[in-house]
Amino acid sequence: MPEQKSGPVVAIDGPSGAGKSTVSKTLATAIEAAYLDTGSMYRAATLAVLKAGVDPSQTAQVTKTVKNAKLEFGTAPDDPFTRVDGEDADAAIRSDEVTKAVSAVAGNKTVRKFLIDEQRRIIANAKRGIVVEGRDIVEVVAPDADVKVYLTADPVERAKRRAAENGADAGATAKDIERRDTADSKTTKPLEAPAGAVVIDSTTLPIVEVVAKILALLNNRDIDE
Repeated sequence: MPEQKSGPVVAIDGPSGAGKSTVSKTLATAIEAAYLDTGSMYRAATLAVLKAGVDPSQTAQVTKTVKNAKLEFGTAPDDPFTRVDGEDADAAIRSDEVTKAVSAVAGNKTVRKFLIDEQRRIIANAKRGIVVEGRDIVEVVAPDADVKVYLTADPVERAKRRAAENGADAGATAKDIERRDTADSKTTKPLEAPAGAVVIDSTTLPIVEVVAKILALLNNRDIDE
């Protein structure tokens, strides 16, 4: 009997506040696929480092801590949980402390390879397909994805959205996003569309329209039809 073909892999890259998470979860639900937020994986690793009292700049100690931590990630779009050492970490990984330290941990080459290997394992095991979002997904994590998207938005709109999510000041959020983008640019290219990706600007588009465009790509249609 021939092997049953797995569902599609959709890779979605883009900067903070472009709408990747909402779009990805909505799309995954629509096509009955799994969902993976790779950013949560780096945040979970960072939380483990901070809980262990390790300085994020100490490469060897960070690597050892992350590899020894029990990190668990849900891939159901309606419950993409994150657990660190058996404890629910959904709120903790979004704390200011983790946000300030995550770029340093994510920039650790050994940690990055360790987590990318785990991301690829999760993708390979998602037999009904998976929507993967984050940074470096198209070029590094899932270069063979069926659909590749770079989701972006105007910087002011990105800051406004992120501030609304976190109940924070839009001005302070804009500065934090700029700081994150600058720090992350040492490791990834958050503000550059990767080769082979279809660029979708979500600045003035509602979520349903962004999802519709990606569904069009999955069905081999033009996104503006």
